Amino acid sequence: MFEQPIVKELSEGIRFHWLPTDKFKTVTVRMFIHQDLSRELASKNALLPAVLQRGTRRFPDSISLRREMENLYGADLATDVGKKGERHIIELGMDMVRPDLLGDKTLLPKGLQMMTDLITDPLIEEEGFRRSYVDQEKDQLALEIKSLINDKTSYAMERCIRQMCGSERYAVYKLGELDALDAVDAKELYGYSQKIIRENPMDIYLVGLEDEKEVEALFDGALSFPRAEKTKKIAETEVYRESKTEILTIDEVMSVSQGKLIMGYRTNIPYDHDLYYALAFYNGILGGFPHSKLFQNVREKASLAYFVFSRLERHKGLMMVAAGIDAKDYDKAVEIIREQTAAIARGEISTEEMENTRIGFMNQLRAQEDSASGLISFFFEGCVGGRVNDFAAMMEEVKKVKIDDVVAAAQKISLDTIYFLHGEERGNTI
Repeated sequence: MFEQPIVKELSEGIRFHWLPTDKFKTVTVRMFIHQDLSRELASKNALLPAVLQRGTRRFPDSISLRREMENLYGADLATDVGKKGERHIIELGMDMVRPDLLGDKTLLPKGLQMMTDLITDPLIEEEGFRRSYVDQEKDQLALEIKSLINDKTSYAMERCIRQMCGSERYAVYKLGELDALDAVDAKELYGYSQKIIRENPMDIYLVGLEDEKEVEALFDGALSFPRAEKTKKIAETEVYRESKTEILTIDEVMSVSQGKLIMGYRTNIPYDHDLYYALAFYNGILGGFPHSKLFQNVREKASLAYFVFSRLERHKGLMMVAAGIDAKDYDKAVEIIREQTAAIARGEISTEEMENTRIGFMNQLRAQEDSASGLISFFFEGCVGGRVNDFAAMMEEVKKVKIDDVVAAAQKISLDTIYFLHGEERGNTI
């Protein structure tokens, strides 16, 4: 099993995490740039990685970039943006064949240099990014923002979170807003990119090499770039801890064939909390696995839901329950879901439910350990959430969870918001 990565601070605010292994035939590198999640910055953060991937000074267009990828034996270069708690994460990644399998020691430095060139040596025109690239990526991002409504479950989940979290930073959509996107120009975006590259904290993960000297040689080459003397401090995620006297209910009518019910809960248990593993069991027993209470009672026994599940936002301390139902079944579905959460809080949990949940978590952890991307995701989640674990330690924690622990976690959970998207007028029933 993989232990903690070897961590080295390359320069001010940049941590390098190395997981030495020959388990995979590839070398996988991920660079994460941390930023505060905010309405003012979200659109820039979402737009930036797409623009960066369009070209560098040496490879100024998609054709030359792809050609260089082919020269690197089919390496893959990708960018993305996401949010973890109230952090906005800009991601750059590179996957390439392990150099020792090809007998080419220049492969990795070339690949990493190409990845870092995206941020340190981008294509610049008139003191900004190429305007046509920025305009094209703005159009594409606008389409992505607008297309959220086409995936009704994701749309309903996002709408519930926005209403539930209100003025909290977590309410900000990871792709930002259309009006803020319109205001971004090529010169401003370039200036913003240079600022966060100099000042914001970064974590770089590398999986797939064993030679320490080979890895260290990268520090003074492809992974070396200018930094400010002081790194920006990213604000902590605020975990809501105050119980509401009334549940917020939202009823939205739209042309949909299937209603989407979303119930948002405050767990008051973030990732670094002592009860986190008990909370994970609570979620697994409630709606995280096929043996869960929601699947068995809402979908199988009552035949009310086309789908039903629960999931955690571990850094923010939220749990979201989602179900696809007919509008006429709203009251009954809400009733059964609330009955199941109450049953867990009373300790009505069978030994079989506990053991099936334990097996489910063990299988998930083994699956993560079997891929380089899964490994990076596992350790980066701990990095963001302040929980330093390796796989063996986490499995031991999973083995120790008891019914009483799950009940203790259940006592901290409260229903906050009920959102229902449906295609039929329902009067004032909510």
